[in-house]
Amino acid sequence: MMIRRVAVDAGASSEPTAQLAIAADAAAQARLQIDRRRALRRTVGRSLGNATITLVVLLLLWQAVVSLTGISPYIAKGPLDVWEFLVTSEDAADHRAQMFPLVGQTLADSSLGFVVGMLIAIILAVAFSLSKAIEAGVMPLVLLLRTIPLVSIAPVIILMTGRGTTASVAVIGTIVVLFPALANVLFGLSRAGQQSLDVVHVFGGGRFTALRKVNMPGALPSVFAAARVSVPGAVTGALLAEWLSTGTGIGGSILKFNAQAQFTQLWTSIALITIITLLLYNIVQIVENIVLNRMGMTVGAG
Repeated sequence: MMIRRVAVDAGASSEPTAQLAIAADAAAQARLQIDRRRALRRTVGRSLGNATITLVVLLLLWQAVVSLTGISPYIAKGPLDVWEFLVTSEDAADHRAQMFPLVGQTLADSSLGFVVGMLIAIILAVAFSLSKAIEAGVMPLVLLLRTIPLVSIAPVIILMTGRGTTASVAVIGTIVVLFPALANVLFGLSRAGQQSLDVVHVFGGGRFTALRKVNMPGALPSVFAAARVSVPGAVTGALLAEWLSTGTGIGGSILKFNAQAQFTQLWTSIALITIITLLLYNIVQIVENIVLNRMGMTVGAG
């Protein structure tokens, strides 16, 4: 009887302890969530602040170059000229109707090269991680595409894919994006800790399982770094494809504006595509911060 009473008393005393442990764990989880949200707000704010500073410095340098180099105002247009052209002039609505479709086309072409290039880079990085033979056979081709100037092989690409086709835009954009993205993703896949890989092998997992469970989640920061680097590359590839192949978008119109002495349109095109590239870069960085924060990884402003 005494033993039963002692057991009951012990059980009764353990219940408050368990409740305290649960409450402490819930409080710790809540504090962790608050710290993560606070860190996310800081990094997003830092990213937006950096983008704003970069934009202000860019505008100041642009105005300084136009004002201090002695270039004819007929040719050189500053930020205020572009602002007047798009916003304050009487024909600003017509000017926006002229410029914004060109920007939209360039963004569509950039998105195509970005998506295709990133997908191929990730697929190749996974294949290289699984098989050294594939890496030995394919990597020289990737390096060859990287070392040969794209302008020199663009005519061959256009001849094979057709002038003005979506395929030519996709191929040229992919070549620009592929190598830096592949290098970043490969670096991320190779950073997995040996102890984590050993745990997978101890439980009977093979190379593919280790890649799926350890390497790929750990490579997420490098994948996002590849995406950030690829954004300006994709825009460059789209401009080059439009210039050499399609004749549309900002890349195709810059030559026309220059030939027709429409210098305000020329400078406006350059300004719009530069600002949009900067915005896209920072959007990718903000998405990176959000995803890594939700996964409990270190969030940095980059």
